[in-house]
Amino acid sequence: MARRGGELVVVEEDDEYAKLVRRMNPPRLIGSRSMAFYWRLFKYLWTSTSSSPRLTFLQTATVFNVTDQDGNKVQNKEVTDCIKKCLESEDYLVPPASSLAGGAAPSEETTCIELTGTDRPGLLSEVCAVLASLRCNIVNAEVWTHDRRAAAVIQITDEATGLPVRDGGRLSQLQELLGNVMQGDGDGRGGGGGGGGDSRKGSTAVSLGAANAERRLHRLMLDDGDAGRCGEERGGVAKAKAKVVVMDCTERRYTVVILRCRDRPRLLFDTLCALTDLHYVVFHGTVDAEGGSAKEAYQEYYVRHVDGHPVRCDAERLRLARCLEAAVERRASDGLELEVKTEDRAGLLSEITRVFRENSLSIIRAVITTKDGEADDTFYVSDAYGNPVDGKAMEALGEQLGHAVLRVKSNGRAAINRAEDGGGGAASIIGNLLKGSFQGFRLIRSYS
Repeated sequence: MARRGGELVVVEEDDEYAKLVRRMNPPRLIGSRSMAFYWRLFKYLWTSTSSSPRLTFLQTATVFNVTDQDGNKVQNKEVTDCIKKCLESEDYLVPPASSLAGGAAPSEETTCIELTGTDRPGLLSEVCAVLASLRCNIVNAEVWTHDRRAAAVIQITDEATGLPVRDGGRLSQLQELLGNVMQGDGDGRGGGGGGGGDSRKGSTAVSLGAANAERRLHRLMLDDGDAGRCGEERGGVAKAKAKVVVMDCTERRYTVVILRCRDRPRLLFDTLCALTDLHYVVFHGTVDAEGGSAKEAYQEYYVRHVDGHPVRCDAERLRLARCLEAAVERRASDGLELEVKTEDRAGLLSEITRVFRENSLSIIRAVITTKDGEADDTFYVSDAYGNPVDGKAMEALGEQLGHAVLRVKSNGRAAINRAEDGGGGAASIIGNLLKGSFQGFRLIRSYS
């Protein structure tokens, strides 16, 4: 901790002694009673006061009450052991320098392709066709769309050898062809109409290995500027919008960020990615996922910028709110969820996406995984104008892909409508947003 203008600022020394202290006092889980993980992190920091430097002992604690994806208590011991191993490891606390921007350390078993560009029907089909023509096999991929923009992180191998693609000439050709696909016509007409030009250009990057796909997608879409028109209508149907309030806590020099939206898996991950990418540090926070049919989530954070200051102007306040809304909406797919599970083979994804394109379906989001020779792909789709998929299109998909291969998992838009039907008016929204904030403020007064 160093004094700057009368304020004590935490400074961590990453020397050998600090590393020794971390190894002696690693973060550890104190207990897991009823799946309430209590994560206690011990830190020793050098503190500089007006008299003399000294070693200060700090402790932070976080409690997580968790369930499985179906809302049930986690009974699988392998899962609980994995959580403990991750949270108690030093690598989890201090990631390698090469992975700070992208989450987990890259794996060199594949070649990674990162794409951004204007969204339009058939875009993923064109990308897959290019990769198939260059004899590249897609191992894993994740595709997001938001604000008429698309981003993808794709892991590929050589079709013949199963190894990463390393040939420089082949990689240059791949990057050039994919760059042409992602540039498109640049008029913003993709993604289901809506009009309005889009001057943003596409980009293509190729590297050996792959970092955490979801972490990279958040960063790619933030850098691409997808937070400008959050919650806009797609094909005449408004998306479920997160409600964000950014307030000042002048007494403790914090900025209070309150977010309320429909709950879903990985929501906490998405909001914290946004705060991290915007260079905010969370000092205190509370997260509550309510039960019932609404399944509404409430998150409240007391933050400062990495420079130690709270939000200082209305423009910064607006950007913070819009970026949080965008981080929530990127994964909040309102399309029909389809699962395609079959034996993996060369060109499979190119065939699947071609069938989608020929039936005038637009892919809103996609998760592509391959394991032990089996392809397990999930697509969130709408028609070319962003409207729900009709029965004729589904029947055609079943006939062309095979009813045993294609399975309808859920209708995201119907779930959104059910949740919104139970909501209140504007007064109810404001009241809900402020829920718990005064209790949290009392805790800040006690522990700051």
